[in-house]
Formats: sequence, C-alpha cells, structure tokens
Amino acid sequence: MGPFTMTVLIVLIVAIAKVLSARYKALGRQERAALPAAGERDELRALRERVAVLERVVTDTHQGSALDREIERLRDERTRP
Repeated sequence: MGPFTMTVLIVLIVAIAKVLSARYKALGRQERAALPAAGERDELRALRERVAVLERVVTDTHQGSALDREIERLRDERTRP
C-alpha cells in the first residue's frame, strides 16, 4: 500500500467518523427536546389537577352552596404562590 492510498484512507476514515459523530449528537438533542423539562412537567401536572377538579365540580350533584364553597376554595388556591 502506497503513501497516497494510506493518506486517502485516513482522510476517508476521519470524514466518516465526523459525520457519524454529528449524527449521534443530533439524535441526542432530538431525544432531549422530546422530553418535557421539569417546569413543563410541573405545569402539566398542575393543569391536569385543575381539569380534574373542574370536571368534579361540573359533574357533582352538590347543592348550590357547596358549589360556591368549592369555587371559592379553588380561587384561594390559585391566588396562593
């Protein structure tokens, strides 16, 4: 094997390695982007809890005063930090 052939092979191997490295890095970024961040998970959990409470309030057969108390309790929770 001559020096020219070895040089071409080395350059080819390095180029292939760089392409594969960039590909794997891009795949890793895509996977991380697909996962929700911690803040987004907390917000999603809070929204699901609120929807569950609203569904319960709407579908319950409480008297009007019980419904008013529940709505006031929810407003108080919402205004607290």
